Amino acid sequence: MGDIVVTEFITVDGVAEDPGGSEGHPHGGWGFETVRGKGAQFKLDEIRATDALLLGRRTYDCFDKFNSIPKYVASSTLKEPSWTNTTVLQGDLAEEMEKLRQRHEGDIGVHGSLQLAQALLDRGLVDELRLMIFPVVLGSGKRLFSSDASHRPLELAESRNVGDGVVILTYRKA
Repeated sequence: MGDIVVTEFITVDGVAEDPGGSEGHPHGGWGFETVRGKGAQFKLDEIRATDALLLGRRTYDCFDKFNSIPKYVASSTLKEPSWTNTTVLQGDLAEEMEKLRQRHEGDIGVHGSLQLAQALLDRGLVDELRLMIFPVVLGSGKRLFSSDASHRPLELAESRNVGDGVVILTYRKA
């Protein structure tokens, strides 16, 4: 059975918005200013270990190099995906996640897709949470955890310093 694994780039002050610079945030691109060496290797290894991608609509529109693995897009607006090997999920999120877990043996990676990640976290559907914490403070922007998020204990499974002040924290459900 596959695990739902969420990976987010996040600042020290909790902002997860626009690490790649394509969303128009005044400080967009902050995540790619320091991803080098071990951090870049971590992302490459993570992608290689992913059995399927689970994306929100906006991230789906930004990704264009993952044609060989199955992709699932949680969207109420996308009807005809243009990307090869893509399935649109439009039913109940918990039911759709259970079907994906049964269909895949490996990780079902959620990369970015902040709105989707929040929905999965709010419903307790995330098996593993990987946070790449960057040494920057933005002060404003969308955050991974909503202000009305419920209490969810996590267990630290791994911590890794990948250089340039970037730390990767991996959490599992407690």
